[in-house]
Amino acid sequence: MKRLIVLLFIQIIVVSSFGQSSTTRPKTKIMTLGVFHFAYHNLDRVKTAEKDQISVLDEPYQSQIAAIAKAIEEFRPTIIAIELDPSKQRSVDSLYSLYKLGKLTPAKDEIYQLAYRIGKNLDLPKIYCVNDWGRPYDNIQAMFKDSIRLERFGHFIDSLNKIEGKELLSKKVSNVVDQLVELNNPLNIKEGLGSYLTDGFLYEENPGDFTGVDFETGRWFNRNLRIIRNIQRIPRTAGDRILVIFGAGHMNLLNPLLDISKEFELVSPLPYLEKASALQNNK
Repeated sequence: MKRLIVLLFIQIIVVSSFGQSSTTRPKTKIMTLGVFHFAYHNLDRVKTAEKDQISVLDEPYQSQIAAIAKAIEEFRPTIIAIELDPSKQRSVDSLYSLYKLGKLTPAKDEIYQLAYRIGKNLDLPKIYCVNDWGRPYDNIQAMFKDSIRLERFGHFIDSLNKIEGKELLSKKVSNVVDQLVELNNPLNIKEGLGSYLTDGFLYEENPGDFTGVDFETGRWFNRNLRIIRNIQRIPRTAGDRILVIFGAGHMNLLNPLLDISKEFELVSPLPYLEKASALQNNK
């Protein structure tokens, strides 16, 4: 009997200690900075007409981006994660090394303009690739290979967009700082998430099936969960601070999931972007 009591007492201590360590473990601060794609790849559903595309290599945009970088640097990130696949890591390592040496030709994309710039200014050794494209279900992959089925799906989405009067062309950016403030506004992010329960999500090839649900699950929800998993895989120690620079559309899933995570503490970029705005206004 005494032995049983001792064993139970030890078990209580072990369980109690485990519970305390799991709840008191410090979370890693993580800031998500949603951006428009500076190089205008136009791979997203909402595109920018050529006449409305700006060159971020020109003024006043370069000064605005420099102000953004300077303000974000106050977050003191020790890790920067970008929207490129891990398969591109070796290439990014080489390009980032050239950038730090001042030997890389200026590029328009946000990886060069923000990630490399901030990384160099903070003397970070590496920029991490954490993107993924998700995994479509077999039935969706089969639909994509069938031109007739794919055309029906496309017509369905186009008709909904027409009925709802959705604007699929983005407006010209007049100020990069102001644009990022708008893109990272929690209300705009929340509204963006709602769009993934409309459009293709509603599509049914046959009444009662889940074709549209499977489409969005694989291409968007699965994709962002994989991105978070890639972020989790980055080696880190206590005190590390992560900056994630991605297309703003991803924030409608990345932010709420990171916010409820037991290992991350989500940090808003808005206070820092407001400092960037102040830097611009004081010039």
